[in-house]
Amino acid sequence: MAANMYRVGDYVYFENSSSNPYLIRRIEELNKTATGNVEAKVVCFYRRRDISNTLIMLADKHAKEIEEESETTVEADLTDKQKHQLKHRELFLSRQYESLPATHIRGKCSVALLNETESVLSYLDKEDTFFYSLVYDPSVKTLLADKGEIRVGPRYQADIPEMLLEGESDEREQSKLEVKVWDPDSPLTDRQIDQFLVVARAVGTFARALDCSSSVRQPSLHMSAAAASRDITLFHAMDTLYRHSYDLSSAISVLVPLGGPVLCRDEMEEWSASEASLFEEALEKYGKDFNDIRQDFLPWKSLTSIIEYYYMWKTTDRYVQQQQTKSQPNIHQQWQTWCCEWSCGDHIPATESSLRASL
Repeated sequence: MAANMYRVGDYVYFENSSSNPYLIRRIEELNKTATGNVEAKVVCFYRRRDISNTLIMLADKHAKEIEEESETTVEADLTDKQKHQLKHRELFLSRQYESLPATHIRGKCSVALLNETESVLSYLDKEDTFFYSLVYDPSVKTLLADKGEIRVGPRYQADIPEMLLEGESDEREQSKLEVKVWDPDSPLTDRQIDQFLVVARAVGTFARALDCSSSVRQPSLHMSAAAASRDITLFHAMDTLYRHSYDLSSAISVLVPLGGPVLCRDEMEEWSASEASLFEEALEKYGKDFNDIRQDFLPWKSLTSIIEYYYMWKTTDRYVQQQQTKSQPNIHQQWQTWCCEWSCGDHIPATESSLRASL
Protein backbone atom coordinates (compact mmCIF):
# COMPACT_ATOMS: atom_id res chain seq x y z
CA MET A 1 0.00 0.00 0.00
CA ALA A 2 1.41 3.36 -0.97
CA ALA A 3 2.52 5.75 1.74
CA ASN A 4 0.83 8.65 -0.05
CA MET A 5 -2.67 7.15 0.04
CA TYR A 6 -5.39 9.51 1.21
CA ARG A 7 -8.86 8.61 2.42
CA VAL A 8 -12.08 10.41 3.21
CA GLY A 9 -11.73 11.81 6.73
CA ASP A 10 -7.97 12.42 6.52
CA TYR A 11 -6.54 15.77 7.59
CA VAL A 12 -4.09 16.90 4.93
CA TYR A 13 -1.83 19.74 3.84
CA PHE A 14 -2.62 21.53 0.58
CA GLU A 15 -0.19 23.78 -1.22
CA ASN A 16 -1.73 26.84 -2.86
CA SER A 17 1.30 29.12 -2.86
CA SER A 18 5.02 28.61 -2.53
CA SER A 19 5.27 31.65 -0.23
CA ASN A 20 2.43 30.80 2.19
CA PRO A 21 2.09 28.03 4.78
CA TYR A 22 0.25 24.93 3.68
CA LEU A 23 -3.53 24.99 3.94
CA ILE A 24 -5.00 22.47 6.38
CA ARG A 25 -8.12 20.68 5.24
CA ARG A 26 -10.20 17.59 6.01
CA ILE A 27 -11.16 15.42 3.06
CA GLU A 28 -14.93 14.93 2.76
CA GLU A 29 -15.10 13.46 -0.75
CA LEU A 30 -12.72 12.30 -3.46
CA ASN A 31 -14.18 12.60 -6.95
CA LYS A 32 -12.79 11.82 -10.37
CA THR A 33 -13.56 14.56 -12.89
CA ALA A 34 -14.47 14.13 -16.55
CA THR A 35 -10.89 14.98 -17.51
CA GLY A 36 -9.56 12.11 -15.40
CA ASN A 37 -8.20 14.25 -12.58
CA VAL A 38 -9.13 13.73 -8.93
CA GLU A 39 -10.66 16.55 -6.92
CA ALA A 40 -11.04 16.61 -3.16
CA LYS A 41 -14.02 18.24 -1.52
CA VAL A 42 -12.63 19.50 1.78
CA VAL A 43 -13.59 21.25 5.00
CA CYS A 44 -11.55 24.39 5.62
CA PHE A 45 -9.51 25.07 8.74
CA TYR A 46 -8.08 28.55 9.27
CA ARG A 47 -4.91 29.66 11.01
CA ARG A 48 -4.60 32.69 13.28
CA ARG A 49 -3.01 34.62 10.42
CA ASP A 50 -6.22 34.17 8.40
CA ILE A 51 -8.56 35.95 10.82
CA SER A 52 -8.78 39.56 12.01
CA ASN A 53 -7.04 40.95 15.10
CA THR A 54 -10.41 41.52 16.75
CA LEU A 55 -11.28 37.84 16.46
CA ILE A 56 -7.80 36.85 17.65
CA MET A 57 -8.46 38.84 20.83
CA LEU A 58 -11.72 36.93 21.29
CA ALA A 59 -9.88 33.64 20.77
CA ASP A 60 -7.26 34.60 23.36
CA LYS A 61 -10.00 35.54 25.82
CA HIS A 62 -11.66 32.16 25.29
CA ALA A 63 -8.33 30.40 25.83
CA LYS A 64 -7.80 32.32 29.07
CA GLU A 65 -11.21 31.23 30.36
CA ILE A 66 -10.30 27.62 29.63
CA GLU A 67 -7.01 28.04 31.51
CA GLU A 68 -8.79 29.40 34.58
CA GLU A 69 -11.07 26.36 34.75
CA SER A 70 -8.42 23.80 33.86
CA GLU A 71 -6.16 22.08 36.36
CA THR A 72 -3.58 21.24 33.67
CA THR A 73 -0.61 23.20 32.38
CA VAL A 74 -1.52 26.86 31.86
CA GLU A 75 0.11 29.27 29.45
CA ALA A 76 1.99 31.00 32.26
CA ASP A 77 3.98 27.81 32.76
CA LEU A 78 5.15 27.76 29.14
CA THR A 79 8.32 29.25 27.74
CA ASP A 80 8.15 32.02 25.15
CA LYS A 81 9.11 29.52 22.46
CA GLN A 82 6.34 27.13 23.50
CA LYS A 83 3.78 29.94 23.54
CA HIS A 84 4.83 30.89 20.02
CA GLN A 85 4.60 27.28 18.84
CA LEU A 86 1.21 26.87 20.45
CA LYS A 87 -0.22 29.79 18.52
CA HIS A 88 0.93 28.16 15.29
CA ARG A 89 -0.75 24.90 16.29
CA GLU A 90 -4.14 26.53 16.89
CA LEU A 91 -6.70 26.30 14.09
CA PHE A 92 -10.27 27.46 13.63
CA LEU A 93 -12.81 25.07 12.17
CA SER A 94 -15.25 26.37 9.58
CA ARG A 95 -18.38 25.01 7.95
CA GLN A 96 -17.02 26.10 4.58
CA TYR A 97 -16.29 23.57 1.84
CA GLU A 98 -14.13 23.92 -1.23
CA SER A 99 -12.83 21.68 -3.99
CA LEU A 100 -9.10 21.39 -4.58
CA PRO A 101 -7.00 19.24 -6.93
CA ALA A 102 -5.74 16.11 -5.20
CA THR A 103 -2.34 16.67 -6.81
CA HIS A 104 -1.85 19.65 -4.46
CA ILE A 105 -1.91 17.44 -1.35
CA ARG A 106 1.44 17.56 0.41
CA GLY A 107 0.99 15.11 3.27
CA LYS A 108 -1.11 14.21 6.28
CA CYS A 109 -1.53 15.91 9.63
CA SER A 110 -3.68 15.48 12.71
CA VAL A 111 -6.36 17.89 13.97
CA ALA A 112 -8.29 17.41 17.21
CA LEU A 113 -10.83 19.27 19.28
CA LEU A 114 -8.99 20.88 22.19
CA ASN A 115 -9.11 18.49 25.12
CA GLU A 116 -9.27 20.64 28.22
CA THR A 117 -8.32 17.70 30.43
CA GLU A 118 -4.91 17.35 28.78
CA SER A 119 -1.86 19.55 28.98
CA VAL A 120 -1.36 21.84 26.00
CA LEU A 121 2.16 20.44 25.81
CA SER A 122 0.66 17.25 24.36
CA TYR A 123 -0.02 19.17 21.15
CA LEU A 124 3.56 20.40 20.97
CA ASP A 125 5.22 17.05 21.59
CA LYS A 126 3.90 15.56 18.34
CA GLU A 127 4.76 16.69 14.85
CA ASP A 128 2.01 17.80 12.47
CA THR A 129 -0.53 17.94 15.30
CA PHE A 130 -3.01 20.80 15.56
CA PHE A 131 -6.02 21.64 17.70
CA TYR A 132 -9.12 23.81 17.54
CA SER A 133 -11.79 24.92 19.97
CA LEU A 134 -13.65 27.63 18.04
CA VAL A 135 -15.61 27.71 14.80
CA TYR A 136 -14.90 30.53 12.36
CA ASP A 137 -17.55 31.77 9.94
CA PRO A 138 -15.70 33.56 7.12
CA SER A 139 -18.89 35.03 5.65
CA VAL A 140 -19.94 36.99 8.76
CA LYS A 141 -16.51 37.05 10.45
CA THR A 142 -17.54 35.47 13.76
CA LEU A 143 -16.05 32.97 16.20
CA LEU A 144 -18.21 30.56 18.18
CA ALA A 145 -17.50 27.67 20.51
CA ASP A 146 -17.80 24.30 18.81
CA LYS A 147 -20.84 22.16 19.75
CA GLY A 148 -18.47 19.41 20.79
CA GLU A 149 -16.80 21.51 23.47
CA ILE A 150 -15.79 19.47 26.50
CA ARG A 151 -17.08 21.27 29.56
CA VAL A 152 -14.90 20.73 32.59
CA GLY A 153 -14.24 22.77 35.70
CA PRO A 154 -16.18 24.02 38.73
CA ARG A 155 -18.85 25.60 36.54
CA TYR A 156 -19.90 22.17 35.27
CA GLN A 157 -18.81 19.56 37.82
CA ALA A 158 -19.63 19.24 41.51
CA ASP A 159 -16.98 20.05 44.09
CA ILE A 160 -15.86 16.92 45.91
CA PRO A 161 -16.07 17.46 49.69
CA GLU A 162 -13.19 16.62 51.99
CA MET A 163 -13.02 13.03 53.16
CA LEU A 164 -14.32 12.49 56.68
CA LEU A 165 -11.75 11.50 59.26
CA GLU A 166 -12.11 8.20 61.04
CA GLY A 167 -14.81 8.52 63.69
CA GLU A 168 -15.99 11.90 62.36
CA SER A 169 -19.75 12.16 61.81
CA ASP A 170 -21.37 13.60 58.70
CA GLU A 171 -23.46 16.58 59.78
CA ARG A 172 -25.19 16.98 56.43
CA GLU A 173 -28.89 16.18 56.11
CA GLN A 174 -28.82 12.98 54.07
CA SER A 175 -32.43 13.28 52.86
CA LYS A 176 -31.46 16.38 50.89
CA LEU A 177 -28.48 14.68 49.27
CA GLU A 178 -29.92 11.40 48.05
CA VAL A 179 -33.02 9.21 48.03
CA LYS A 180 -32.69 5.73 49.45
CA VAL A 181 -34.32 3.09 47.25
CA TRP A 182 -32.87 -0.17 48.57
CA ASP A 183 -31.67 -1.61 51.85
CA PRO A 184 -29.03 -4.34 51.53
CA ASP A 185 -29.66 -5.35 55.14
CA SER A 186 -33.27 -6.39 54.51
CA PRO A 187 -34.77 -9.36 56.40
CA LEU A 188 -35.30 -11.26 53.12
CA THR A 189 -32.83 -13.78 51.77
CA ASP A 190 -31.52 -13.58 48.22
CA ARG A 191 -33.66 -16.58 47.31
CA GLN A 192 -36.82 -14.88 48.57
CA ILE A 193 -36.00 -11.73 46.60
CA ASP A 194 -35.40 -13.78 43.43
CA GLN A 195 -38.73 -15.55 43.95
CA PHE A 196 -40.51 -12.21 44.25
CA LEU A 197 -38.88 -11.01 41.02
CA VAL A 198 -40.16 -14.15 39.26
CA VAL A 199 -43.66 -13.35 40.53
CA ALA A 200 -43.30 -9.77 39.24
CA ARG A 201 -42.29 -11.02 35.78
CA ALA A 202 -45.19 -13.46 35.75
CA VAL A 203 -47.60 -10.67 36.65
CA GLY A 204 -46.09 -8.54 33.88
CA THR A 205 -46.61 -11.33 31.34
CA PHE A 206 -50.23 -11.76 32.41
CA ALA A 207 -50.78 -7.99 32.28
CA ARG A 208 -49.61 -7.96 28.65
CA ALA A 209 -52.04 -10.75 27.81
CA LEU A 210 -54.88 -8.57 29.11
CA ASP A 211 -53.67 -5.40 27.37
CA CYS A 212 -54.91 -5.05 23.78
CA SER A 213 -52.02 -2.88 22.55
CA SER A 214 -49.47 -5.27 24.04
CA SER A 215 -51.13 -8.21 22.30
CA VAL A 216 -50.48 -6.52 18.96
CA ARG A 217 -46.85 -5.70 19.75
CA GLN A 218 -46.06 -9.05 21.41
CA PRO A 219 -48.34 -11.56 19.69
CA SER A 220 -46.62 -14.59 21.23
CA LEU A 221 -46.22 -15.74 24.82
CA HIS A 222 -42.43 -15.81 24.47
CA MET A 223 -42.32 -12.17 23.35
CA SER A 224 -44.61 -11.10 26.19
CA ALA A 225 -42.46 -12.94 28.72
CA ALA A 226 -39.31 -11.36 27.32
CA ALA A 227 -40.85 -7.88 27.52
CA ALA A 228 -41.97 -8.56 31.10
CA SER A 229 -38.39 -9.50 32.03
CA ARG A 230 -36.93 -6.12 31.09
CA ASP A 231 -35.31 -3.91 33.71
CA ILE A 232 -38.36 -1.67 34.08
CA THR A 233 -40.30 -4.58 35.63
CA LEU A 234 -37.47 -5.55 37.97
CA PHE A 235 -36.94 -1.95 39.08
CA HIS A 236 -40.63 -1.64 39.90
CA ALA A 237 -40.58 -4.91 41.83
CA MET A 238 -37.55 -3.97 43.91
CA ASP A 239 -38.95 -0.50 44.58
CA THR A 240 -42.21 -2.09 45.70
CA LEU A 241 -40.36 -4.35 48.12
CA TYR A 242 -38.50 -1.42 49.64
CA ARG A 243 -41.60 0.77 49.99
CA HIS A 244 -43.40 -2.05 51.83
CA SER A 245 -40.53 -2.74 54.21
CA TYR A 246 -39.78 -6.09 52.54
CA ASP A 247 -43.16 -7.54 53.55
CA LEU A 248 -43.76 -10.07 50.76
CA SER A 249 -47.53 -10.39 51.20
CA SER A 250 -48.00 -6.61 51.17
CA ALA A 251 -45.72 -6.17 48.14
CA ILE A 252 -47.48 -8.92 46.15
CA SER A 253 -50.86 -7.32 46.78
CA VAL A 254 -49.52 -4.09 45.26
CA LEU A 255 -48.43 -5.93 42.11
CA VAL A 256 -52.06 -6.94 41.54
CA PRO A 257 -54.30 -4.09 42.77
CA LEU A 258 -58.08 -4.00 42.36
CA GLY A 259 -57.89 -2.60 38.83
CA GLY A 260 -55.83 -5.50 37.53
CA PRO A 261 -52.15 -6.46 37.31
CA VAL A 262 -49.57 -3.67 37.07
CA LEU A 263 -48.09 -3.23 33.58
CA CYS A 264 -44.62 -1.63 33.41
CA ARG A 265 -43.33 -0.64 29.98
CA ASP A 266 -40.15 1.16 28.94
CA GLU A 267 -39.42 3.14 25.77
CA MET A 268 -38.42 0.07 23.77
CA GLU A 269 -41.90 -1.35 24.24
CA GLU A 270 -43.78 1.93 23.94
CA TRP A 271 -42.42 2.76 20.48
CA SER A 272 -44.08 1.33 17.39
CA ALA A 273 -42.15 -0.30 14.54
CA SER A 274 -42.72 2.74 12.31
CA GLU A 275 -41.41 5.08 15.02
CA ALA A 276 -38.34 2.88 15.44
CA SER A 277 -37.75 3.02 11.69
CA LEU A 278 -38.07 6.81 11.70
CA PHE A 279 -35.60 7.00 14.56
CA GLU A 280 -32.99 4.93 12.72
CA GLU A 281 -33.41 7.08 9.62
CA ALA A 282 -33.01 10.24 11.70
CA LEU A 283 -29.96 8.85 13.49
CA GLU A 284 -28.34 8.10 10.15
CA LYS A 285 -28.93 11.70 9.05
CA TYR A 286 -28.26 13.70 12.23
CA GLY A 287 -26.17 11.41 14.42
CA LYS A 288 -26.78 12.01 18.12
CA ASP A 289 -28.29 15.47 17.63
CA PHE A 290 -31.48 14.55 19.47
CA ASN A 291 -33.00 18.03 19.20
CA ASP A 292 -32.91 17.87 15.40
CA ILE A 293 -34.16 14.28 15.44
CA ARG A 294 -37.15 15.33 17.51
CA GLN A 295 -37.84 18.46 15.48
CA ASP A 296 -37.71 16.89 12.02
CA PHE A 297 -38.70 13.26 12.58
CA LEU A 298 -40.41 12.65 15.94
CA PRO A 299 -42.04 15.89 17.15
CA TRP A 300 -44.67 13.98 19.16
CA LYS A 301 -41.96 12.38 21.31
CA SER A 302 -40.31 14.14 24.24
CA LEU A 303 -36.56 14.68 24.22
CA THR A 304 -36.27 12.48 27.31
CA SER A 305 -38.13 9.69 25.54
CA ILE A 306 -35.86 9.85 22.48
CA ILE A 307 -32.65 9.81 24.51
CA GLU A 308 -33.86 6.94 26.68
CA TYR A 309 -34.88 4.99 23.59
CA TYR A 310 -31.47 5.59 22.00
CA TYR A 311 -29.55 4.03 24.88
CA MET A 312 -31.92 1.05 24.98
CA TRP A 313 -31.72 0.66 21.20
CA LYS A 314 -27.92 0.39 21.48
CA THR A 315 -28.37 -2.86 23.42
CA THR A 316 -30.41 -4.53 20.66
CA ASP A 317 -29.38 -6.90 17.88
CA ARG A 318 -30.55 -4.29 15.40
CA TYR A 319 -27.80 -1.92 16.53
CA VAL A 320 -25.17 -4.67 16.36
CA GLN A 321 -26.23 -5.53 12.80
CA GLN A 322 -25.96 -1.90 11.73
CA GLN A 323 -22.49 -1.60 13.22
CA GLN A 324 -21.38 -4.73 11.40
CA THR A 325 -22.76 -3.37 8.13
CA LYS A 326 -20.88 -0.10 8.58
CA SER A 327 -17.63 -1.91 9.33
CA GLN A 328 -17.70 -3.83 6.04
CA PRO A 329 -15.53 -2.41 3.23
CA ASN A 330 -17.22 0.40 1.36
CA ILE A 331 -16.58 -0.29 -2.31
CA HIS A 332 -17.21 3.25 -3.46
CA GLN A 333 -14.93 4.71 -0.81
CA GLN A 334 -12.26 2.18 -1.76
CA TRP A 335 -12.58 3.35 -5.35
CA GLN A 336 -12.16 6.98 -4.27
CA THR A 337 -9.06 6.02 -2.31
CA TRP A 338 -7.56 4.23 -5.31
CA CYS A 339 -8.36 7.26 -7.45
CA CYS A 340 -6.41 9.46 -5.06
CA GLU A 341 -3.49 7.03 -5.14
CA TRP A 342 -3.56 7.18 -8.91
CA SER A 343 -3.44 10.97 -8.80
CA CYS A 344 -0.17 10.63 -6.93
CA GLY A 345 1.29 8.28 -9.54
CA ASP A 346 0.07 4.80 -8.56
CA HIS A 347 -1.89 2.26 -10.57
CA ILE A 348 -5.65 1.74 -10.10
CA PRO A 349 -8.15 -0.67 -11.65
CA ALA A 350 -9.74 0.52 -14.86
CA THR A 351 -13.24 0.73 -13.39
CA GLU A 352 -15.01 0.61 -10.06
CA SER A 353 -16.55 -2.73 -11.06
CA SER A 354 -13.09 -4.23 -11.56
CA LEU A 355 -12.19 -3.14 -8.03
CA ARG A 356 -15.39 -4.75 -6.76
CA ALA A 357 -14.47 -7.98 -8.52
CA SER A 358 -10.99 -7.97 -6.98
CA LEU A 359 -12.27 -7.74 -3.39
